[in-house]
Amino acid sequence: MTASKGKKSLTFEEAFKELEAIAEKLEQGEISLDESMKAFEKGMELAQYCSEKLNEAESKLLKLVKKEGQGFQLELDE
Repeated sequence: MTASKGKKSLTFEEAFKELEAIAEKLEQGEISLDESMKAFEKGMELAQYCSEKLNEAESKLLKLVKKEGQGFQLELDE
């Protein structure tokens, strides 16, 4: 997450791109231990956020059921 954007305003794609950048930086091993720890913590937060977004999407998709001859319809929570 960037300082100007909170987790809630990030899209999945933005969060995932930032997570990839952090992973690449950590893999290169050219940052200090303190920077590595901060990057790792931020990466864990982004990974959790991405996981939550994927779970939300999966939940919505699972509610999509095929009606006989009527195409697809989204079932709403009650």
